Amino acid sequence: MLKFITLSSLLLAGSGIYWWSTRPPEPVAVRLEGTLPQPTALTPTPRARFTPTPANRKGYYNIDVVSDFTLPATKTITFCGAGRNLHVQQDRDKLFRRGFSAVEQTRMVPGVEIWTDGFPAAGWRSQLKPSQRSLILYQDYFANPPFELGWARNSEQASAVTYRPPANARTMRNTLFNASAELGGGCVAFGDCPPGSLKSTFGHIFLDIENEGTSYGNQQEQANLYTFMIKTIKENVSPQTKVGSIAPVPHNSFGNSRADHYGAKPDWLWNTPAKHTATSRRRGMPDDIIGKSYADFVDFQMPGTYYLYPDFDYSARHTGNGDRHWLASLLAEQEVNRRLSPKPRIAWHWLFNTQNADYANSGKAEHPAPPAVAEGMGIFYWFTGAYGVLFWDDHKDLVPDQPSPNDPALKGLANDRNYACYEHYIHGLWRVFKHHGDLFNGRETYLNEQTDLSVDGGQTWYKYNANQLKTRDLPFVRAIVNGNQILVAATKPYGRPNQTSQVMLRYVENGYNFYTTLTLKGDEIFLGRATMSKGAARR
Repeated sequence: MLKFITLSSLLLAGSGIYWWSTRPPEPVAVRLEGTLPQPTALTPTPRARFTPTPANRKGYYNIDVVSDFTLPATKTITFCGAGRNLHVQQDRDKLFRRGFSAVEQTRMVPGVEIWTDGFPAAGWRSQLKPSQRSLILYQDYFANPPFELGWARNSEQASAVTYRPPANARTMRNTLFNASAELGGGCVAFGDCPPGSLKSTFGHIFLDIENEGTSYGNQQEQANLYTFMIKTIKENVSPQTKVGSIAPVPHNSFGNSRADHYGAKPDWLWNTPAKHTATSRRRGMPDDIIGKSYADFVDFQMPGTYYLYPDFDYSARHTGNGDRHWLASLLAEQEVNRRLSPKPRIAWHWLFNTQNADYANSGKAEHPAPPAVAEGMGIFYWFTGAYGVLFWDDHKDLVPDQPSPNDPALKGLANDRNYACYEHYIHGLWRVFKHHGDLFNGRETYLNEQTDLSVDGGQTWYKYNANQLKTRDLPFVRAIVNGNQILVAATKPYGRPNQTSQVMLRYVENGYNFYTTLTLKGDEIFLGRATMSKGAARR
């Protein structure tokens, strides 16, 4: 999980040079011809009534702020957050009835969900289905014993990595092949290895190595290693196991949502084909990956946004092209990357600010996402057509109501944080999937930046991407269409409590002639649905 961002990492991301891109053309306004059709009111989605955990209570959240609901089979959310220990002993399955579909192995219940002490007892089997199991492989997995691949911490060592052990050194383990292939033994911990073989039975494996940036002259070595690694892992997991990595992604905007990102090209490490270098054959690189790239083997991409404190600061400026903006960042990262690759998208979601000493109040992850931001993450993200989420936290177990530490360096860390943001996030998931899960059946259409909007009473219509909505300081509206059903999410980010915003939306495709007007209050997250009728469209 990328927790630290510096100015140099923004400028040197990926290839060691800043990406080149072109600014997309401005959207063309469409004037309405004729009389504005009669609007159709959206039916607002209910909100759960709950009292959030008060700000002075630390290390606790209430997972029961909403009733039972489950995720559609077409989506996935892995829980690698904090505080499962608060409820798991009373009800082990509750996590899966609060919108999460899988749990990361460090949050699993030993002896019940995963076997952690040697080989399991005869006949023992995990109570988790394969689809409910996830694994994160951090940098230490590769860099520490037994594999000791220093390359994981320093990509400049790529040319020193051994791909496969020589034929006369079968016991040699510090190779990329061993580190990748030995993941197959993961099935032992669940008691369900295929007969006569070792194939990992995790539903998802997420790589978090974070060594993708390297010097220009080292890029081919790096591309070769990433291609070999992902291919080898895929060969040692079950057919149902999906594998992806926090990096590379086709494009990483680092939460900036700039206009020129919409013209970006795929990052070099994403799709550079493998080819032999002066030493690669001697180090064991096989010929069967030549011409193939990381993108050819990976199952999903992981574009996503980690927030800095300015994203949570309502008093900061948020409308400049380079200004930070929580919703523009969340949407733009998906809008850009879905154009660059058809691979399913899974984002890391963390509800606290990323640690970054270059930004005021971002030195520690002590600031939780405000209520509308946390709820909005659980709603708007799914309007991009994304496949899943890895819900992450840098802390595991929570101990409620601990006294505030005397050491200032410990304030705002772990049990000294307020976790009400979790309640708002789960509430957002509940509003979408408890009430509209039927729309996520694989036949839905995500309008994204093709959502047709008007802010002048229906006389002029625009289709704006997230950056354009940000820089014009407009309400954000996104829609999903499935048959004659339309689901709409809308908000005025950073809106003042007494502020009212109005925007119109229309859908005049596929024979439908649907118009509606939205009145938004403050920065509340509106969610509503309607049945559309067909009729002659007005353009």
